[in-house]
Amino acid sequence: MIHEPGDPASAACLRILILEDSRFDAELLIEAVRLAQPQVQTTVVNTEAQFLDALRRGPPTLILSDFQLPGFSGAQALDIAKNAAPGVPFIFVSGVIGEDNAVELLKRGATDYVSKGRLARLPVVLERALGEAADRRARETAQDKLREANAAFQRAEARRVALIELGDRIRDLDEPSAIAYVASEMLGRMLNVDRAGYGVVNKAAETITIERDWCAPGVASLAGKLNFRDYGSYIEDLRRGVTVAFADARQDPRTRANASALEAICARAVVNMPLTEREGLVGLLYLNHGDVREWSDDELAYVREVGERVRTAVARREAQIELQAFAASLERQVEERTRERDRIWALSEDLLGVANPDGYFESVNPAWESVLGWTRDEVRAMPLRRMLHPDDLAAAEVQLERLARGERTRGFESRCRTRGGDYRWLSWTIVPDEGLYYTVARDITEQKERASELESAREQLRQSQKLEAVGQLTGGLAHDFNNLLAAISGSLELMRRRGFEGRTAEMDRYLDVAQGAVKRAAALTHRLLAFSRRQTLEPKPINANRLVAGMEELIRRTMGPQISLDVVTGVDVWNVHADPGQLESALLNLCINARDAMPEGGQLTIETANRWIDARTAAGRDLAPGQYVSLSVSDSGVGMAPDVVARAFDPFFTTKPIGMGTGLGLSMVYGFAKQSGGQVRIYSEVGTGTRVSIYLPRDMRDAEPEERNTLPATSPRAHRGDTVLVVDDEAALRMLIVDVMKGLGYTTLEAGDGAEALRVLQSGERVDLLVSDVGLPGGINGRQLADAARTARPGLKVLFITGYAENAVLSHGHLDPGMHVMSKPFELEMLARRVKELIASA
Repeated sequence: MIHEPGDPASAACLRILILEDSRFDAELLIEAVRLAQPQVQTTVVNTEAQFLDALRRGPPTLILSDFQLPGFSGAQALDIAKNAAPGVPFIFVSGVIGEDNAVELLKRGATDYVSKGRLARLPVVLERALGEAADRRARETAQDKLREANAAFQRAEARRVALIELGDRIRDLDEPSAIAYVASEMLGRMLNVDRAGYGVVNKAAETITIERDWCAPGVASLAGKLNFRDYGSYIEDLRRGVTVAFADARQDPRTRANASALEAICARAVVNMPLTEREGLVGLLYLNHGDVREWSDDELAYVREVGERVRTAVARREAQIELQAFAASLERQVEERTRERDRIWALSEDLLGVANPDGYFESVNPAWESVLGWTRDEVRAMPLRRMLHPDDLAAAEVQLERLARGERTRGFESRCRTRGGDYRWLSWTIVPDEGLYYTVARDITEQKERASELESAREQLRQSQKLEAVGQLTGGLAHDFNNLLAAISGSLELMRRRGFEGRTAEMDRYLDVAQGAVKRAAALTHRLLAFSRRQTLEPKPINANRLVAGMEELIRRTMGPQISLDVVTGVDVWNVHADPGQLESALLNLCINARDAMPEGGQLTIETANRWIDARTAAGRDLAPGQYVSLSVSDSGVGMAPDVVARAFDPFFTTKPIGMGTGLGLSMVYGFAKQSGGQVRIYSEVGTGTRVSIYLPRDMRDAEPEERNTLPATSPRAHRGDTVLVVDDEAALRMLIVDVMKGLGYTTLEAGDGAEALRVLQSGERVDLLVSDVGLPGGINGRQLADAARTARPGLKVLFITGYAENAVLSHGHLDPGMHVMSKPFELEMLARRVKELIASA
């Protein structure tokens, strides 16, 4: 065997096998070949053994062979090459082949032949043969690819059809195990494996339970429970959702140590496809094969597709089963609720019904007949309006309008006529829905009757309490006024006696005693009027901080050295709308009460603050929502028990020793606050102290500047012609006022009742000021007289003099502009000053 070197690394290098027994002819052939193909590697052999050995080392690019060889022939070499190197061009080069042999050899598969005497043709023959071989190989490659494509298409089509068949077969299956077995059988047959199956993985992902698998003939089933770690360490990959596939358990690092266990169950090659849900690994679709097997990407994709369909089918079926169970449960609940509703409808004592917007009932329950006496047919035949009490129709129409707007009504009460002609009270709840009104009416007749009886009892109790209060009031008034009258009567008696005796030097002392008693009586009546909220107020904007500051020194002196006073005024406290004199009296009254509650001394605190009272808080405090200023007085005294706090505002109720309190202080504060549009609250604990807070409404106006009391030394006298009309049914008082006015230079007119005064006002007499009592006989009171006077004489000033003022007369306790009031009794000096001021301002 002779090798001629070439460049085997070159892509153009040809490997030519030459079968020639003549060394000389072989060299000629090599030279001729190199003329056509410079890059060539030649191997020369001359025996059959050498020829076979060269073919075993790899097929050459081309074979050149002599026809006749010692002990071997070219024809034999051709047969050997067709089997050992099919497709390799085989060219005969011989000088004695002859035409007949050449044709026969071409028929047997030779590519061409060249006579040794014409070696110049060899390059052309070589090129043609190599070209034909390349074309043939290209055709074969294309055919192979076409066959592979056809085979792949057929596999894909077969798998597609199998997937459709799988869907059809599992559509009506209920059990997950049956669904998994059908899929396993299809996989096993399509992929030609030894075993295919599906198993459920436990929550810890440590074991798999297989109910049933598909196995090829002679292969045992794996049904039962298996531990993953007995067959390798791939469980972590499965938990992460990674498909585990290996061709040989002996070679895969995850199964190498457990290969014998896998081979024992016919699973040398394995595909494990994890099926996961939100909670993690729940199932496994697996393929086992007893021999080494490479798994193609197409096969793994197909297994994954089948696995996903199995998972979806199992999940869908489980969902369908759950949905069917839920639907069955819901149906049972609906049936039960329907029966329950029917029972309620039949047994309810409430009147249930369904009405249309025209006011006719479409259905009612039996309670209508038991409560109202109407049969259900009679109720459906008449409109609801016909059953309602005539006085309730207007309110019912309002409710029907609400229902027409889609609003529900609740707690509407009306009277419904019974079949017997009387009426029962019903409380309605009505809900509109889809053009109908669903009604529930409850018979509250007995509740109404009990409420009426209770209200009657409460009214009797209130009347009893009023009588008790009147008794207390009468007793207190009798006691106090008897004392005051005794002082006045005694003083006057002594003055008369001293006058007869000519001892006038002591007259002033008796006069002072009598006037002091009169002032105390006036103060007592003012407190009574404050409690009854019938005193006349002159409210104006007041700055509470300024008022407290002005009274601080007086309060300190009143408290004494044992009580520490602390004044805490709020920042930018609003003005309040109240009578300043009455507010000062209320504050001083609260401070005196606090002092008396601290006999051993203590801490007294006065505070002011702005308060926003919302609707919810206002409802619990008997106030209108809005802005208020609180004036609070707190002490560290003995405090009050709850039962004492409950009676603290009662007139003449006091816990002080006899002679130390009238019991009118807090009642006066309470009456003043309520009449001013506010409220009083008490917070007290026994042993801790008491806090009393007055809430007064905010006044948006600026506070008036402080007034200074500059009474003149003598009474102011009238200008010439100033005329005052005095109206009072008390002749003695009228006489005194007229005498005072005349003494000061006023022209004075007088009348004893409203009718007489009207005649004066309607005459041509000059009148600069009307001074009138409020309570007058004859059907015309002081307020009516003032209104008539100001109609006839616009701008006329009016001064009311009264012991009390009715709210109706004085416009709910407040004076109209241009009207003023003085409370009886009053000093004549103050009367003269007020008359002068009013006439001057006209």
